[in-house]
Amino acid sequence: MRLGINLGYWGAGMDSDNLAVAQEADRLGYAVCWAAEAYGSDAATVLSWVAAQTERIDIGSAIFQIPARTPAMTAMTAATLDSLSGGRFRLGLGVSGPQVSEGWYGVKFDKPLARTREYVDIVRKAMSRERLSHEGEHWTLPLPGGPGKPLKLTVHPQREHIPLYIAAIGPKNLQQTGEIADGALLIFPSADHLEETAISHIRAGREKAGKTLDGFDVCPTLPLAVGADKDVSALADMFRPYTALYVGGMGSRKQNFYNQLARRMGYEKEATEIQDKYLSGDKDGAAAAIPERLIDQTTLLGSVERIAERMQAYAAAGVTTLTLAPAGFTLEDRLASLRAGTEALERAGLA
Repeated sequence: MRLGINLGYWGAGMDSDNLAVAQEADRLGYAVCWAAEAYGSDAATVLSWVAAQTERIDIGSAIFQIPARTPAMTAMTAATLDSLSGGRFRLGLGVSGPQVSEGWYGVKFDKPLARTREYVDIVRKAMSRERLSHEGEHWTLPLPGGPGKPLKLTVHPQREHIPLYIAAIGPKNLQQTGEIADGALLIFPSADHLEETAISHIRAGREKAGKTLDGFDVCPTLPLAVGADKDVSALADMFRPYTALYVGGMGSRKQNFYNQLARRMGYEKEATEIQDKYLSGDKDGAAAAIPERLIDQTTLLGSVERIAERMQAYAAAGVTTLTLAPAGFTLEDRLASLRAGTEALERAGLA
């Protein structure tokens, strides 16, 4: 199992430290550095900045939002980043959610599965440097009856095949991801529930495509906080606002994929309470309502030895790249967490 690092969103308050974190991860041999986007910083700019100042670590979008870019622009960006980084780019895609898609981009959030499949088809065709033509429900290239003609990407990516990941949570999306992608980006993963909530659906998609899980990258992101095992409860409290935001406040009441995931993990009653409190404006109450076990199951907390045991559980569950989001009040805290992650992987016998 490999390790990755997730820098999150630029503008989240730790921006001046993020380059140092990426460079330390590069030095330690982490496999990939991911950057996110929502409705603030864009991931492409952050990744180009990181790639220019690192040597070996891959850079990845987690995610490029499908409603934010035409598929052809995504192919252009991917090819450019792969060329500039010397073949270190990984393309992560996702549909985002209804609030961002419709409120920020003005793109109707409908038929996300069909839209994703069509988007991936066009991106792959463009990145392969075929002349681009496509007739689908969501995109038609070139537009009929006009001056447009099929064009071919002029930039040569460093590699013939750029790894393509999809951020997936729901069973149907996970199955489609297994069918059409090279990897899955997961969030709030519990090793105890990973088979039924994710791996089984991915496997079904791979089988549908006539493939196995061999070579497919299962890549969850887990917040990391290192400390004494007796302080696990206090460490878990650090992530209450984060968990409350996703389980309680992301999307709408009817379309909150993270809330639905918590329900599938057995927290049906708690998920309802967290969402009710959050949407009513009681964010502190929502955070307090989160069971400590839910946080502990979806993060890495405690001593290096405890984290090593958890890493073994994730590897046994089918994780191939474990992406860490190290928490800390200072840069040194975050760098120490990265080093602890490497040490835990070695102690787990997974390096």
